[in-house]
Amino acid sequence: MTAAAESTVTIDGRFARELPELAVPWQAEEAPGPELLVLNEALAKDLDLDPEYLRNLEGVRFLVGNHVPDGATPVAQAYAGHQFGGYSPLLGDGRALLMGEVTDRAGRVLDIHLKGSGRTPFARAGDGRAVLGPMLREYLISESMHALRIPTTRSLAVVATGRQVRRSTMLPGAVLARVAGSHLRVGSFQYARATENMDLLKRLADHAISRHYPQDAEAENPYLALLSSVGAAQAALVARWMLVGFVHGVMNTDNMTISGETIDYGPCAFMDAFNPAAVYSSIDVSGRYAYANQPVLAEWNLARLAEAILPLIHEDQEKAVAPAMEALGGFRENYSKAWSEGMKAKLGLASGAKEDIAASSLVDDVIAILKDGPVDYTLFFRRLGKAARGDLGPVHGMVLDLAAFDAWAERWLALEPDAELMDSVNPAYIPRNHLVEEALAAATNGKLAPLHELLVAVTEPFTERPGLERYAEGAPEDFGNYSTFCGT
Repeated sequence: MTAAAESTVTIDGRFARELPELAVPWQAEEAPGPELLVLNEALAKDLDLDPEYLRNLEGVRFLVGNHVPDGATPVAQAYAGHQFGGYSPLLGDGRALLMGEVTDRAGRVLDIHLKGSGRTPFARAGDGRAVLGPMLREYLISESMHALRIPTTRSLAVVATGRQVRRSTMLPGAVLARVAGSHLRVGSFQYARATENMDLLKRLADHAISRHYPQDAEAENPYLALLSSVGAAQAALVARWMLVGFVHGVMNTDNMTISGETIDYGPCAFMDAFNPAAVYSSIDVSGRYAYANQPVLAEWNLARLAEAILPLIHEDQEKAVAPAMEALGGFRENYSKAWSEGMKAKLGLASGAKEDIAASSLVDDVIAILKDGPVDYTLFFRRLGKAARGDLGPVHGMVLDLAAFDAWAERWLALEPDAELMDSVNPAYIPRNHLVEEALAAATNGKLAPLHELLVAVTEPFTERPGLERYAEGAPEDFGNYSTFCGT
């Protein structure tokens, strides 16, 4: 190994240093036979990490947590959370480690975090391990989300551990190395508040402001400003989910970031047929986190954040309630604006007072058309781009009520939709559920080619390319009802 390779990884332990009450020093479980399966070379280079180093033995051991570079302080993070509405005062990283922070080439401070690295003190009854399929799912979908311009954690690598892990059957174990603006969650604040340590709560809030919203430090009330900033970030994020038909599946408060990044791709999926009640998580039996419920649950989660930081907003908590409620009220306005602007773009429509009135009616009516029958959400909007160029045939054949669609299309076309704008926001390729399952099944059996082929499509989602036609098609009729699992 060259001297240059040895100096490739430089990691800081700022989170562990500034918030030790939320950080339990820990070491990853030794992987008996680590093997690098997927490496995100572009992301590695952005992080100023040498891909060749990450491919050699020491680099691979770093990616599973078995080699700890100088400066790194691996910790399991403590947090609380509401899971499916029920409060758990202590959750934490049961099978994950924060290795520390790196600074990328743009000067941004980012976490490197390992998932599936073994039991920690927060593991409860779990084994602390992860299996290959769910780790590759997170890699695939998080990189697709990044390509769709949706804020997200990124995936750096998936490494097989060389150990079989017991789930319903014995499955190959793996570790995911992921990157995020931070892993601060609503649940982090809930935990700090539950300790009744106001100094810790304040330091956590100051850390979040410094890391994500430095402008809030200058506000008259920085902590009220923080609540507003997080609300605005989450409103924009969830609107983007809704616009592409993404269903997160497990929007617990420990899975909502302060940064406004999508995190924890467990039982997630993209809709095939449009369905406001779409649920893909095998454990969401009540439909709490259904597609249409996501904005409501995001607002609910933000209310839990507000409760946690009330003492910071005003020492008299009763006097903190009114301004906190006002700040929370901004979520609906921000979400509505982001959703409306996004839908207008999907329809290729310009902004303006007169246009907005017409566009709003068109949005409402097209949603009604989609609800009327099983219409593939992604294909419908992509084919509308062809309709904007004069070819109504492909999209016309997708709807049940042809009279209603024809009347709608006449009004829409009268506004002269911009087809190029539509193609820039309506993806041709998403991680379609049948293709994801096909790729994961093949990978579990040692064949990574289908995964790499799917990655080629979804990491450049707006540009149609010859030879990728099957990646733009909807699910086959015999695919059936789709259900996902978190893999723990």
